Amino acid sequence: MIPRAAFAFSVALATTASAEIYLASRERAIHPPACPDYFNISIYHVNDIHAHLDEITTSGTDCTKPQNGCYGGYARIKAVVDAGRKKAKNSLFLNAGDEFQGTLFYSYYGGEKIADTLNQLNIDAFTLGNHEFDQGDKYLGEFLDNLTMPIICANVDSQDKSINSTVKPYHLFPQYNLAVIAVTTDTIPLISNSDDSTSFADPIKTVQYWADYVRAHEHVERIVALTHVGYEVDIAMAQNTTGIHLIIGGHSHTLLGDMAGAAGPYPTVETNLDGEEVFVITAYRYGEYLGLLDVQFGPNGKVVGVSGGPIHLTNQTAQDADLQAQIKEWRVPFDEFGNEVIGDTTVLLNHNGCKTGECNFGDLICDAMLDYRAAQSAPAGCLLNGGGIRVDIPIGNITRGDVITAFPFGNAVADVSLTGRQLWDIFAGAVSGVSVFNGQPVVTWPQISKGVRVTYNPTTKTLINLEIGQGDEMPMVDFDATYRMVTADYVAGGGDNIMPAQSDIVVLDTLDEVLTAYIQRLGSIDEELQNRVVLVNDTTPVQS
Repeated sequence: MIPRAAFAFSVALATTASAEIYLASRERAIHPPACPDYFNISIYHVNDIHAHLDEITTSGTDCTKPQNGCYGGYARIKAVVDAGRKKAKNSLFLNAGDEFQGTLFYSYYGGEKIADTLNQLNIDAFTLGNHEFDQGDKYLGEFLDNLTMPIICANVDSQDKSINSTVKPYHLFPQYNLAVIAVTTDTIPLISNSDDSTSFADPIKTVQYWADYVRAHEHVERIVALTHVGYEVDIAMAQNTTGIHLIIGGHSHTLLGDMAGAAGPYPTVETNLDGEEVFVITAYRYGEYLGLLDVQFGPNGKVVGVSGGPIHLTNQTAQDADLQAQIKEWRVPFDEFGNEVIGDTTVLLNHNGCKTGECNFGDLICDAMLDYRAAQSAPAGCLLNGGGIRVDIPIGNITRGDVITAFPFGNAVADVSLTGRQLWDIFAGAVSGVSVFNGQPVVTWPQISKGVRVTYNPTTKTLINLEIGQGDEMPMVDFDATYRMVTADYVAGGGDNIMPAQSDIVVLDTLDEVLTAYIQRLGSIDEELQNRVVLVNDTTPVQS
């Protein structure tokens, strides 16, 4: 079944961008610049704000030292978009999802203040990210009922009445002869908490279905895809569809542009099945950048030229005073609690790379979880989804708010019993990227504690050795033995497809509480990378 979603847009033209570009497509050679049938529109876009309503540091934590730089915040986004739209004849403002989870604005208020903020931004269309489903369909439906903008998501099929009545597959902008079709990632059942009855169709096939439908039934000349599927899937979508010439994405937190650390150009240009150009854009994460692309469409709906670039929202970017005052007022109830200093760190606790390999923040939290359960269940080691670590904690004082922001999902510690064979298969799946248990993608690398060492060949993606044992000895895993492991309830329930869902899980303290107590006891953290993951050129596993 091809499901529904609803969305509405308005567009804007910004005057400044951090990486101004201009590209003339191959279509421009066919239709000269003076062609009166050209249509110009400015498109603003954001994605993966994750409850960062207020300004932040570059790592995503609260900005408590403006002299070191504050970035983003919806007050800056609103100010820039409002100013740009006043100058634009045609404009849209699109949101590619994942507003939930990430800061105390969500932990304390749930979706309430997020909805209040979004409703003040004149967003023209909003699609659903995976984290919108973290508290189930009913909670999401109640949140959507409070939004005043169209919501669109074509590949979700939910039994919740509010989602069904609110979410549509596409939204028309007849004044622009344009339709926006939206899809979200079909991995949501693996990485979030959608209802068991909710299904997600293949996003690429769904976009093609609705693009064909819209052209046949709505007679729209221009089609834009709004997605929450990730940059790589966006590229695959561009290459394997027809009739769509602009894709605006989210989910993978990908930085595009000509700045340091960018994963590719803004826009990234691909070629579709008809040999036509498709322009792919996304706007990083947490609102540090506001995406802006000025698009020129030819008379056949193809893109003939683009200009613009991601706008870096810094201390020098004006804020909307009324919205910023509201945000500061909302902070009052949780600021005193969140600002309590619990210790300090002499090294950057880095979350970058935690989804794809070992990171020092993952080493630290896994050791904290192991320590927490040592007296009660004496676990052999820890397994934790690296994608659950959301931001860095910089050198200096560590506050409660820092820890909550790094672990915002409320996930709790749980013990599981796994055979050595199961543990081997877990890491074989992590190394290859495909679960041995069900053949589905392993969404994130499992972070590990002391007492666990993984050796693999990154070229062949082959697990070479798995060693488990506390103390100086690190014996090879015994396939026939049973190991007690500490993890998070989310992972134990099958989250991120690391392990098969376990039954009879006993949920203990939350990860943020466990890490807070650990830091308070140590006082100061100097956690360097522990090198628990070893890369080799060997090709033959020590056992299989």
